[in-house]
Order: sequence, then structure tokens, then C-alpha cells
Amino acid sequence: MNFKELGLTGKTLKAVDELGFEIPTQIQEKVIPHILGYEGDIVGLAQTGTGKTAAFGLPILERIQIKGKNVQTLILCPTRELCLQITRDMENYSRYIQNLSITAVYGGAGIVPQMRAVRKGTHVIVATPGRLLDLINRKVVNLGTIQYLVLDEADIMVNMGFKEELDAILETAPEERQTLLFSATMPEEVAKIASKYMKDPTEIIAGQKNSGTANVEHKYFMVHAKDKYLALKRIADFHPEIYGIIFCRTRVSTQEIADKMIKDGYNAEALHGDLSQVQRDYVMRKFREGNLQLLVATDIAARGLDVNHLTHVIHYDLPDELEIYTHRSGRTGRAGRMGTSLAIINMKENYKIRRIEKTVRRKITAANVPLGKEICEQQLMHLIDRVKAVEIDSNQISPYMGVIEEKLATLDREALLKHFVSLEFNHFLNYYQNAADLTPIVRKKKKDKPVKNIRVVKEKKKDESVRKDSVESGYSYLVLNLGKKDQILPPQLIGLINQSTRNRYIKLGRIDIAASRSRIQVENYYLDEVCDALSGYHFKGKNLSIEKEVTKKRVGDKRRKRRKNKPAKKHRLSL
Repeated sequence: MNFKELGLTGKTLKAVDELGFEIPTQIQEKVIPHILGYEGDIVGLAQTGTGKTAAFGLPILERIQIKGKNVQTLILCPTRELCLQITRDMENYSRYIQNLSITAVYGGAGIVPQMRAVRKGTHVIVATPGRLLDLINRKVVNLGTIQYLVLDEADIMVNMGFKEELDAILETAPEERQTLLFSATMPEEVAKIASKYMKDPTEIIAGQKNSGTANVEHKYFMVHAKDKYLALKRIADFHPEIYGIIFCRTRVSTQEIADKMIKDGYNAEALHGDLSQVQRDYVMRKFREGNLQLLVATDIAARGLDVNHLTHVIHYDLPDELEIYTHRSGRTGRAGRMGTSLAIINMKENYKIRRIEKTVRRKITAANVPLGKEICEQQLMHLIDRVKAVEIDSNQISPYMGVIEEKLATLDREALLKHFVSLEFNHFLNYYQNAADLTPIVRKKKKDKPVKNIRVVKEKKKDESVRKDSVESGYSYLVLNLGKKDQILPPQLIGLINQSTRNRYIKLGRIDIAASRSRIQVENYYLDEVCDALSGYHFKGKNLSIEKEVTKKRVGDKRRKRRKNKPAKKHRLSL
């Protein structure tokens, strides 16, 4: 089946042909006729990189009325990078539709030009939830005329804390509309949105729910925590042609790993929220064009980076949300190519692999970290292949052959090969000459012999909510009087700490945002520094009030009866 058989016509079909689209993807084949026939709401479940933007964008463009200047389509997405990418795609699809206006509305850029563009009149708005809600409250955007409402990457929007913004936006939209929700996974919160704001939606699945991409091989390397970076270097060295993304959990670790790799001679750059928009655009363009081999990134910063020929995705830190593993892995193995997803875990994270396997419904194979000898062999074969594949221009090199032969006359064939290989290869041989094996030896525990006449009492499972809220070892909570009522999000809280401390080595843990307060885990070593730095700070005119919440473990005589844990003591700081 081709795009013409799906129902696309005229100028849209011409643009599709010029873009090189020939055979529709599975999600496009199912969604496009549904929208063109206006057959009601859709919940589309498909992995990243399956062509979702074209699936909803092409048929919507076919149905837009150019004569009016009212907003007819609203497309919501989680990040400004994805917002800009969708806008570019929609502009490419509509290149032959005259007088069509598409406006991108997102945070991190000047709001005045965006307000001016909307007031001038636009047919399609592509927006992030926070900035759009701001324009709605300013009476700049009126959603009363929209016919299509698209929620793209709905699970990511919920994970990023946009649930309240989505509720506010969806409540202002007219009831007579077609709502199209697209997501790679279907967590409970997304299912609630679909149930509340959609009318008997048709579920369209491309592949399996929450499944890993069929073209992706999944492996993991278990190492001691102190050896994670060394393992990362060996993986990169073992795959000389690697072109991939290394995912880290925080912006601080992202920058640290990128700095180390650059210092060690790798073609790498960092991509995270602390970079300016100009810096982020530069790094993303460099990576898209293939001038950058390794991109070290956070999950949020990498949203909107659309590259079809990645060879590897490396999970330097496993994600907090298991569904995010699916998003990361789906960035490789696209366009019919095979890809590889590699996770580097420490000795205590083995249970996470088992949980991820259940989520993606795929086996994640244990692998040994490459040995020094294996890496040297790989690099040597890669060097030989490059030499054999190089193109020779006899006309340009002939004038220099006499000088070259004279210089190398004292070397026979074997000596010449040794000199050549040593010139390109000595640094690998020296570095890995006495390199230790990083794969730890895991000794199997002996099974306990059964003991007679002893009653075994099964231990009750810990309450899930208590386990999730437990304080990470070496961290304590800071409590701030900023919450959802103040329209604050985790990136803003992290930015507030970065701006006040000017210390990028401060390590943060879990962030919980309630209605009127926020709790942030800060490493104990930096706790006082963060408290002092935030003293006297304001957020949107509001004075910050800070509490340091310290949880102490009770250690007593083993013979004593266990007492119920008392709530953590709170010490208010006078700022």
C-alpha cells in the first residue's frame, strides 16, 4: 500500500513524494485513513521513531480550511526540542499549501514574538503545556475553534509533571473535536486522561504495548560501581564505528561523563538542560550531521532529537521510570536497521534488569566487559579495513611516490607493516597491555540445607509507597515552600539550586512536588552549602522558606523489641 491508496491527495501527496516517503509505516497505515474519515478519537500506541508525526500531521493538513485564521489544530508535546521538530516536519509536509500558518509555542524563548505570531492568526499551534497555558491565561490563545487536539508523547508529558497543565488545557477545549493521543507506553495516568477527555477512543497499536523494538538487541554489563566509566570506555573502544547516545540520569553526571570522554580523546559532547538554547542547537545539529560520534545526554534534553541511523544506545544510568528504557532503546534500530541497547549496571542493580525485561517483554542478555586483548584485535581489524577501503587517486599521489620510496627503502615489507600498524595502534596496545578484567566474579550462594522442626514465617512485603519515599543513602531532604500552586517544575527547582550555588558537582536525588511545598534529596556533603546559597532567594516575588529534614536510623540492642519508626524530625532554618 502507498500513501495515495491511504487517501492523501494533491499538494500533501506531492510533498510526501519529494520527502522520499514510499511505503507507509504500520502506525501511518492505520491512523491516516481513520483521521481522513473523521471516525472519532484515537489512542495510538507506537514506539519512538515509527512515523507518528506523519501519521497525524498529513491527514490533518488535508482537512485544514485555509480561508480562516482561527486555530484549528493544537499539537501538545513535552519538550521544546520535540516542539521544534514537529513544527519543522509539519512545515515540510505543507510546503505546497499556500498561506498555511504553523506556530511553535514553547518555553525557554521570548514570549512576545510567540504572542505576536498567534495574534496575527495561525492554523496550527505546536506547543509545550506550560507555555501554552500561560498564553491561555493571558487571553492570547483561544481554543474554542480547534477541531483536532493531538497529545504526542503523552506518557513523557505525565512523567515530567505536566498532568495539571494538561487537565487545565483539555478542560478549555471544545467538546466537539477529534482527540488523538499518541504514546509509547500506557501508564495509569495516561489511561485516566484518555478515559476522562476522550469519547470511546479507538486503540491503534503498532507492535506490542510497552515492548522493545524488534530490531534492537538488548544487553547489559554488570561491573563494580567504581568501574562504570572504565567499562564505558571499553565498550566505545570495542565498537570503533559506534554512533550513539549515552544516557545519564542527571545533568551533573551528564556533563562530568562528557568532560571525561573529551579529555580522553573521544569525539563526544554533552546535551542537558543547563546549556543555552544556542549551545543545544549547535550540539544537536553537529550530532544529526554525523560530525559527533557520541552524545552524552539526559532523557529530557534528548527528546526531539530525531536520528534514524544510530548504532547504539548506552544506559550509563538506568532510568528511574522503567517505561523510559523503552523510549531510549527505541532511538536505535530504526528504518529497517539493527541496533543495540547496552546497559552498564552495578552489582546492586540486577533486580532492575529483571523488571525492565517484564516491561519491554524482551530478554536482556548478560555480557562480559571486553578484555584489553579483544579491544586491541577489534581496533586492529578496523584499521586494516579502513586501509583496504581507502580510495586511491594515482594522479595526485604519483608525483610523491619517488620521495616516499626513497624514504622507506631501508624497510622490507614486514618492517613496513609493523611501523605502519605501530604508528596508528601503539596507544591502544600501551593502554590495554596490563588492563584488568572488569567483569566481577559472582559466586553462587550455596543452597541452605533444610532444617527440621523449625517454623518458617514469610516476611511481609514492604509497603510500596514507603519504599519509594525512603531517603537514598547519603542524602537528606530539603523542604521548600514552593509547589504546584507556584507553577514550579523539577527543572526549575534544579535550576534554582544551580543558579544560587554555582556548583555543578552538587548531587541531587528524588524531587517531590506537592501543592504548596517541594521536597528535594540533596547529598549530605552539600546540604549546608545549598541551604546557605538559597538564603535570601526569591521565586516570582516569593520569599523562600527552607526546612532541613533529617532521618536518623535507630540502632539498639538486638534483643529489644523493634519499635515503630518515628517520623523524621524537621529542623527549621532561620534564614
